Amino acid sequence: MLLTIFWAVFFLVCPAFILWICSKNKFLDNIGAIVLCYIIGLLIGNVGILPDNIAPLQDTLNMLVIPIALPLIFFSMNLRGWGRKQAGMTAKAFTGALVSIIIASFIVFTVFNPYLGDEGWKMSGMLIGCYTGGTPNLAAIGSALKINSSNFVAVNTADVFVGAILLMLLLSVIPRIFKKILLPFKKVSDEEHKINMTQMDSFEIYFKGFTKRNILPLLGAFGISVLIFAIGGGASLLVPEGISSVVAILIITTLGVLASFIPKIRNIKMTFQLGHYFLLVFALVISSMANIHDLAGAAPVIMLYISVLYIIAFTIHGLLSKLMKVDSDTHLVAMTALIYSPPFVPVVAAVLKNKQVIMTGMLVGIVGWVIGNYAGIGFAYLMQLIFGG
Repeated sequence: MLLTIFWAVFFLVCPAFILWICSKNKFLDNIGAIVLCYIIGLLIGNVGILPDNIAPLQDTLNMLVIPIALPLIFFSMNLRGWGRKQAGMTAKAFTGALVSIIIASFIVFTVFNPYLGDEGWKMSGMLIGCYTGGTPNLAAIGSALKINSSNFVAVNTADVFVGAILLMLLLSVIPRIFKKILLPFKKVSDEEHKINMTQMDSFEIYFKGFTKRNILPLLGAFGISVLIFAIGGGASLLVPEGISSVVAILIITTLGVLASFIPKIRNIKMTFQLGHYFLLVFALVISSMANIHDLAGAAPVIMLYISVLYIIAFTIHGLLSKLMKVDSDTHLVAMTALIYSPPFVPVVAAVLKNKQVIMTGMLVGIVGWVIGNYAGIGFAYLMQLIFGG
């Protein structure tokens, strides 16, 4: 009992400590809090220090943290507050990305399906979510589809590795290529840009500026998130067990988005940061459940699968942006927001020397968070229907 309490506290406190130390250390910040959580989880899960009866605690935490994290992440969205002139370009950029990843995923999954095992169809859905919303969607879809922990970590680890290489290219070579292929960026008015920039702080992953005055409102937001989880969980009891997790995640996603339209909820500070913290808890717990030998066996095939998928998706996405007359800067920040999540947009915008494109990228990423869960889960079941599994 005492050991279970100790590990429960560890799983909850360790991500908070990692967040704190990453906010203080530039080197660790560059590695990323979620990568550090995966590394620590894999270590403690495979060196023999976890007790034999730890599985119920791990399962309970995995069941709780993603459904609680999703509404908190969605609460900070202000879909009404974005510049209207950017809405059309945002729609084009997101549509191009979604269509390209669906086409590419179908083509690549057809080739790799025999090598991915019984849960390949689940991986395909997770990667749709990853390309349209990054880690939050990947985690939510994996949780909804109840993928094996080793396969989940293999997919996410391979994606982190491939994604790291891609990010380096996005910060160096890729912008030069797309600036030659796509249209130049059209600037928005200074007034609209100023209004848009006021929303940037909502997507800072660290609890910067946190004060005692934030505690009670944040507890209220947490309570609302728990209530949404309870509604989604209750509704899932009314459907067959095989789809109960999927129904719960989709209901939670929908209610979280709807709650963001309520100003008193949307204006609560630090909800995104708290949701991100729970994602780190999930990363730590699920990686501690992964068998490193299974991971080593699956990772090379999955890494090749993801690499080929991204290459084809990027090619199709570029062609669609050309056809829809999406400018180069918007195309690049849309890719960044969808694959890495909105907090990475300013990094690429700095390379492009274009702050005005930041908010378009952020909005694309937010739409990706909302749509990605539906698209990923739907695509996964379509692949299961066509190919079995």
